[in-house]
Order: sequence, then structure tokens, then C-alpha cells
Amino acid sequence: MKITCFTVGAFQVNTYLIEDETTGDAAIIDTGETDELVQKLLSINPRPRIQKILLTHGHLDHAGGLVALQSQFDVPTYLPRKELPLFETLPVQGDWFGQPSFNRPCGRIDHFVDDGDDIHLGDTKLRFISTPGHTPGQGCYYDEQDIFVGDTLFFGSVGRTDLPMGNPAIMQQSLQRLMQLPGHLRMHSGHGPVTTLAYEKQYNPFLTFLRHA
Repeated sequence: MKITCFTVGAFQVNTYLIEDETTGDAAIIDTGETDELVQKLLSINPRPRIQKILLTHGHLDHAGGLVALQSQFDVPTYLPRKELPLFETLPVQGDWFGQPSFNRPCGRIDHFVDDGDDIHLGDTKLRFISTPGHTPGQGCYYDEQDIFVGDTLFFGSVGRTDLPMGNPAIMQQSLQRLMQLPGHLRMHSGHGPVTTLAYEKQYNPFLTFLRHA
């Protein structure tokens, strides 16, 4: 799988273009909150064969650019099922940050994903694992080598749980479950650099509860 990261928007969110190297079929993971990602994708020559849009969760920096993306790439969009109530607050999420100009329309959801679901992209198979806590339905997509974790976990940090619908106790359970996946998985977060699950389990100061379990 070929992975290209585009860091976009006021929140400097990492969005990802992933491409199956056998077929060339591609997907987008998360959107940013503006049309910046769209402009970057349109500048690629040859244009990627985008087949799917995958959302890790419904915060505006990860899903607010969905309408702009769908206007150029009319392909199925996938959202974690338990994330729908948060996703539907996109028109007011900017108000949470005192930035009403960031309020965004919701866009179209075509498919819901549940824990354990597989999503096929050419010869690539991604599995969805539900990791709520940062949001009610936050989840991750992974194959044998890479995992896209949204705002569940970062290099040296974890997703915040103090925004509406966050839950720190559930987040701790999700982090414990995430760390049961193979440690070699390269971890692509919603913000910050690439790391691995094994590195975070050993060195992330927010995961000490796992090291002392």
C-alpha cells in the first residue's frame, strides 16, 4: 500500500491518500475542514483513482471538508456507526472553539462501519477497530503493516477527551485494546509524525498504565 500524507487546514490535520499498489485503487482517510485537500488531490498527475472516503471520526478537522471532497470525487463515504451523533453536530462544532466560521455542513454518508468490519481497496484489505473515547465512535483502519488511528493516539500523546461526547474512562479501555495489535504496525495519526504501536507502548507517557499492568 502506498501512503501519501497531506497536512491541511487550521488544525494541521493529517489526511491520507492510500493506494493499492496492484490495482491503483485509492481511498482518502479524513478530509481536513476546508477544500485544501481537494486542491492538493487535483494537482496530482495522473489523478489518483479514488474509490472510497474513510472517516476515522466526526470532528470538523477530520470530516468538515467532506462536502468539498464529495463535490469532486463522488465516491462512497464510510463513517463509524457510533459516530453519527457527533458527525451531525458539524454545523455547530466551530462554535465549540469560538470560531463559527468553521461550522460546516455534514455531507453524505453511504456506509457505516462497525468493529471488525473489513473494507476492500483493490487487493488491499483494511480492518476497522473501534477505539472510542476521544469521540463516541472514533476508530482505526489497519492492514498487516499500517494503521490509521485518527485522534486515538499520537506520537508521545493521546487524543483529548474534554470535548463534547468525549469519555476518558472509555478512552483508556480503547488504548489498552489498541496496544494488543501487533507492535510493528506503523501508526499514522491525525496529527504529528509517524511512529509505531510498539514505540508508543514503551515510551508514550500516557500509556504508563499499560506498562505497569
